[in-house]
Amino acid sequence: MNRYPFWKYLVLVAALMIGVIYTLPNWFGEAPAVQISSGRATVKVTEEVRARVAQALSSAGIASDFVQFEGNSVRARFNDTDVQIKAKDAIAKALNPDPANPDFVVALNLISRSPQWLAKLHAFPMYLGLDLRGGVHFLMEVDMKAALAKKNDALVGDVRTLLRDKGIRHAGVSKDGERLQVAFRDGATLEAARNHLLEKLADLEWQTTGSGTELQLVGQLKPAARIAVQEGALKQNINTLHNRINELGVAEPVIQQQGLNRVVVQLPGVQDTAKAKDIIGRTATLEVRLVDDSAEALAALSGSGPVPFGTERFQERGGQALIVKRQAVLTGENLNDAQAGFDDQHSPAVHLTLDARGARIFKDVTRENINKRMAIILFEKGKGEVVTAPVIRGEIGGGRVQISGAMTSTEAADTALLLRAGSLAAPMEIIEERTIGPTLGKENIDRGFQSVLWGFAAVAGFMCVYYMLFGLFSSLALGFNLLMLVAVLSMLQATLSLPGMAAIALVLGMAIDSNVLINERIREELRGGVAPQTAIHLGYERAFATILDSNVTTLIAGLALLAFGTGPVKGFAVVHCLGIMTSMFSSVMFSRALVNLWYGRKRKLQTVAIGQVWRQQAAAPADAQ
Repeated sequence: MNRYPFWKYLVLVAALMIGVIYTLPNWFGEAPAVQISSGRATVKVTEEVRARVAQALSSAGIASDFVQFEGNSVRARFNDTDVQIKAKDAIAKALNPDPANPDFVVALNLISRSPQWLAKLHAFPMYLGLDLRGGVHFLMEVDMKAALAKKNDALVGDVRTLLRDKGIRHAGVSKDGERLQVAFRDGATLEAARNHLLEKLADLEWQTTGSGTELQLVGQLKPAARIAVQEGALKQNINTLHNRINELGVAEPVIQQQGLNRVVVQLPGVQDTAKAKDIIGRTATLEVRLVDDSAEALAALSGSGPVPFGTERFQERGGQALIVKRQAVLTGENLNDAQAGFDDQHSPAVHLTLDARGARIFKDVTRENINKRMAIILFEKGKGEVVTAPVIRGEIGGGRVQISGAMTSTEAADTALLLRAGSLAAPMEIIEERTIGPTLGKENIDRGFQSVLWGFAAVAGFMCVYYMLFGLFSSLALGFNLLMLVAVLSMLQATLSLPGMAAIALVLGMAIDSNVLINERIREELRGGVAPQTAIHLGYERAFATILDSNVTTLIAGLALLAFGTGPVKGFAVVHCLGIMTSMFSSVMFSRALVNLWYGRKRKLQTVAIGQVWRQQAAAPADAQ
């Protein structure tokens, strides 16, 4: 009756081992490290950079725990801060021969001190949020009116170009706020223009106003198109912020949307607010220039002559030099969009969309410079680097440009991102900023840990006193629940914050409630005169429906917080929901396994250690009058 099949015990043992393994990394603390990340948008950190870092440390006689390539950065871990500082100087000297123009950012950081065998099992500690580790917090607001104004400015040029290419005469195209106005002298021309614009500009809706010779087509973005423009601007700004924050060497930055027009930026471990604001507010510009392939330029590349007048020397992504004319053909202001895709031969390519003015200029330039190279240059901090330099194969009109050649799908996606996210799509303003020191973060960790520890001890002590041996089983199940919750959070690489620690403490109180229901149900059966083995069986069976109902209703509330909450509320909800699910497993299955191991083997069970059981006495019948 009260015996588990062997496979259930195997499942519980496996769950216990997984919980221990994935919880362990959180107990080793952090060690000083040096993190190497890209210093410019066109420089990528690869395995080759890891090898250079290891060679630099070996040449300097500096011992490290390990040097590993992870994600978009290389990390080297050391035993103490003195070695860490020496290593930073050695690595910076090896990777950045020109300190004034660094290719890589070499930053001091902290990473987990857990052993490598845990890392090979993909067992990593939870990330610590800003309130636990310290750092800077920015709340930024995106100017959506500016994003819509930029889109409408581009549409004005597009309307002029479309009508001119079609040969439709108009009396002027203007912009009034968020509305486009096209004037006409007669109704037939207006109707022809309306049909053409409806076909070519599906994002606009048009209305006819005026009469006689003063007719107007008034167009404005459809509601869905307005939302798409705003979402695109917000997404591009977030991508741009990700690229810029790489320079700070932050391991786990939090950059997320809040509401319809705000972005939260949290940089754990960063204490220099001025440096962070400088990086976040950095601007990048894009220019398209023609490559100089004259004899003088070739001589300059070979080193046998000076750089010709009116040209500049730049570096391509592969490190090769290129002589480019100073005059910019196009700038990033003429670029509406850049997306990775494939060309006609199904090779990776980058598809650019230009505004009307850019399309007109690009058509003329490509017609006049067939079989010549054109360089796309990204400027950051006053220094330019060639992203790509394709050969012009023919005249390109229509405002849609395709860049293809010897590139992989990843390189095409990276190039599109660079071209698209070189600068912010709309202005952003910092409306709130906070700095949290590491001392306060450590104090928050200590307080949170103490609250969970003392809360667990208080609950376990009460259960052991009130329910005796069954209280001990309940306390062990509660510890198993805590172990599983931390393990799941670590496997998900969740970011633990103060609200998350509060949720852990709350989960402990909620999880023990299930065992209280089970224990009281067993007591109730014993009071009714049921045999102990039967009472244990009925107690677990009949309490399960109540436990399931209470946990499901609580889970619904947690899911509502998760769906509609943001920031700290969402962090609380994640831990809350996971804790409910792990408590169902631990309070029912794990605690019953312990009871079955202890009492299930006893066939003639007389009593159980579940505290005082008061038998209900039947009421004596009243005397007859």
